[in-house]
Amino acid sequence: MKKVISTSKAPGAIGPYSQAIATSQIVFLSGQVPLDPSTGELVSTDLIDQTHQVMKNLDAVLKEAGSSFDQVIKSTIYLTDMSHFKSVNKVYAQYLTEPYPARVTIAVKELPCGALVEIDAIATAT
Repeated sequence: MKKVISTSKAPGAIGPYSQAIATSQIVFLSGQVPLDPSTGELVSTDLIDQTHQVMKNLDAVLKEAGSSFDQVIKSTIYLTDMSHFKSVNKVYAQYLTEPYPARVTIAVKELPCGALVEIDAIATAT
């Protein structure tokens, strides 16, 4: 059985999808872009600020699902510019600890709302 995960502490979906879907064992988090949950607006044009907001949004959804960054087993990072790879890694490492989850980083032409970074995740459920 699947359960919809939704929290006002992360931006609402900007399309026909859920913030996350949980099963008895796995939580699938939709990609988060750096929107402020209270305004629905992009937090900044700065990559570091954007990456922190993405991670805060993911954290809020994980917590709502009863999970945490420690339980993330896979993530995907989408960047509009691969030259941002090292900077995003520095922020990402502030939220996740070893053993790090499996991960893919993909360069894309553009992201919703003019974001520079988007991250999704898969975590184990508690």
